[in-house]
Parts: sequence; structure tokens; C-alpha cells
Amino acid sequence: MLFKCERKFAFCARAKENHAVNTNWKHLQELALTEIEATLEALPKPLREQTQKLPVTFEKVPNSGLQADGIEADTLGLFTGSEFADHGGTVLLPQIILFLENLWDFADEDEKVFCDEVHTTFLHELGHYFGLDEGDLTERGLD
Repeated sequence: MLFKCERKFAFCARAKENHAVNTNWKHLQELALTEIEATLEALPKPLREQTQKLPVTFEKVPNSGLQADGIEADTLGLFTGSEFADHGGTVLLPQIILFLENLWDFADEDEKVFCDEVHTTFLHELGHYFGLDEGDLTERGLD
């Protein structure tokens, strides 16, 4: 079963790019979406139910605003907002951002490696949502 009802995926393509790049961008989005849905299916039901409420957006690379805030240009993924345990009156809603072109470059343009990295990066950022720090994630092989 795919999680289409509450999952929110944003596809952010820049309009000024040429057709070949846009075709690759759409392909990367499709690969990433398929991998995330398979990852969600494998999660235990309680985690899957909470994760279904968390938006995931796809961007090519961190934008200039994120970079100005200290996010490196080659970052693979990012969790923003409050952790699950801290939900309350926060201004910034939690979300996961995956930077697909960075993941593609990291994978040396290999689709299998790309899908593996989407899987690992998504779980890494999901770990942050559930309150894990970098040390916790490294212990779990999600660094």
C-alpha cells in the first residue's frame, strides 16, 4: 500500500532549465518517491503512522537562503522544524527536505546507489524528527 493520502511531496523544478535537465529531474523525483514509499512501508506501524504526517520536499540543492543560514551546498538532506516530542506552538512546521541533485552527484549518477542514499538520508532525517542526534544516527549506521 502506498501512502498517498497524508504524504505531502513537493516537486520544485526551476522553470528556466532546459528539457534534458527537467527530464532528469522528473526521473530523480520518481526514483526518490518510489524509494521513500518503500521505506515507509517497511517501518513499524506506529512509526509509519507518525511519519505519514511529516511533509517531504524535493529540491535540487540547498537554496541561497539555506546556505546563508550555514547549510553546506553539498548537503544531502535536511530536517527542519520541531521534533515529534516537542510539538506545540512552534512557528516552523517539521519537514524533511531531500536535495536530489546532491544525492545524484553523491551516487556518481548510479540509480541503485542513488536509491540507497535516498533511503539512508530519509531515515537519517526521520531520526532527527524522532529526536535522535548525530551520534545516535551514527550508531544506527545512518551517518
